[in-house]
Amino acid sequence: MRPSLRACSVPEIDSATTDWMTASETAAAVANRTITALAATEAALARIAKADVTLNAFTDVVAERARARASEIDAAIARGESIGPLAGVPFAVKNLFDVAGLATRAGSKINRNRSPANDDAPLIKRLEAAGAVLIGALNMGEYAYDFTGENIHDGPSRNPHDPTRMTGGSSGGSGAAVAGGEVPLALGSDTNGSIRVPSSLCGIFGLKPTYGRLPRTGSFPFVASFDHLGPLARSAADLALAYDAMQGPDDGDAASTTRAPELVSGLLAQGIDGLRIAKAGGYFEANVFPEAQEAVSRVVKALGVTRSVELPEAARARAAAYVISTTEGASLHLDRLRQQPNDFDPAVRDRLLAGAMVPASLVDRAQKFRRWYRARVLELFEQVDVIIAPATPCVAPKLGQVTFTLDGVELPVRANVGIHTQPISFIGLPVVAVPIPLEPMPIGVQIIAAPWREDIALRVAAALERAGVARAPRPKDF
Repeated sequence: MRPSLRACSVPEIDSATTDWMTASETAAAVANRTITALAATEAALARIAKADVTLNAFTDVVAERARARASEIDAAIARGESIGPLAGVPFAVKNLFDVAGLATRAGSKINRNRSPANDDAPLIKRLEAAGAVLIGALNMGEYAYDFTGENIHDGPSRNPHDPTRMTGGSSGGSGAAVAGGEVPLALGSDTNGSIRVPSSLCGIFGLKPTYGRLPRTGSFPFVASFDHLGPLARSAADLALAYDAMQGPDDGDAASTTRAPELVSGLLAQGIDGLRIAKAGGYFEANVFPEAQEAVSRVVKALGVTRSVELPEAARARAAAYVISTTEGASLHLDRLRQQPNDFDPAVRDRLLAGAMVPASLVDRAQKFRRWYRARVLELFEQVDVIIAPATPCVAPKLGQVTFTLDGVELPVRANVGIHTQPISFIGLPVVAVPIPLEPMPIGVQIIAAPWREDIALRVAAALERAGVARAPRPKDF
């Protein structure tokens, strides 16, 4: 019998092996002095040395920095000092975050010639203030304009559940590192789906917060009006811990909210009593493979969902998102396109060049539609608290796969893996991607909430995890 979501206890935690401990488990073990922060760091470094030959998740490992930071934490514990909720937790960041001493690559060939960053991005500082230990920087799609995780400069990140398959992008290294047991926590960015797509294809949890909730200062941009930063992890509780640690305004990001932090970790045990939950119909039902249908069906059944809602003009929203993305991206990179066109991934370069030629009148129409669409979707959230939708139309495609056939139409993989994420990030809603452990490959489902209600999306994710419906499956070793 399926456990009840409305009254269930937290399951027994299996922490037999360090490389599959969650961030919460690691922090508890370090705080209880079961293991040291340095031991957790060394275990992560050893796992990276073994696994990354296959996964290609990391572009930079800052081993000496990590050891020094871990030793500081252990010394503080020995002195009886208060330590943060992420004490000793190894983490890594997509290489578009500034890391002191490293050039901020943003997945590109061009950027690696930049001077090293003088300081860490604020979100790195906030995680380290909570006790976490930075291990390194992660592979990603060039300039974040990617859904596959295939980087022509650094090589593709590889899916831990099948290294012949994609991780998804553009936070592909973040997905591979967490799903492959290299680190329990990673940071990524999400413009059109770049946290949720790797979370789905790699079988882990990911959080795209409300637009403006987490400051983007110290990160390389792609589309300023869409860009979000957020965590990827192997449990909903870990997402909540990281999210809580990173909240707060920052003057370096004009879009950063001035709202006070609204902590969520203490709310996850509330379950889903009283929440009005609906399934996304229409567009989100039509564009899926059977595995995505099965994943949504499992979640809907577990939550007792009987209602369906339709996001109005979702297909048009996706088209408008493309127009705005490609034009803003082209504007950002125009000088590089003129001066170093041959140093781009040709696929990225050509899309940016196309964006540079989009008429201003079309961009204006897209922005006007965006305002209309946001207002209509917010009206839906007067009737429901949560909307359930697929995260990707399929499980991870094969590396190098160019097309798939969706509803009888052959479509390019790179452009269409994010078919269900773009209409959501287009208007900045908070979303948790939860992993559904299908065989042989996992796939994700989106838990979508109203602006600033990350707490609700995370409560639903935690309830699904407690019931065993959502789970980050451990890959077979490689």
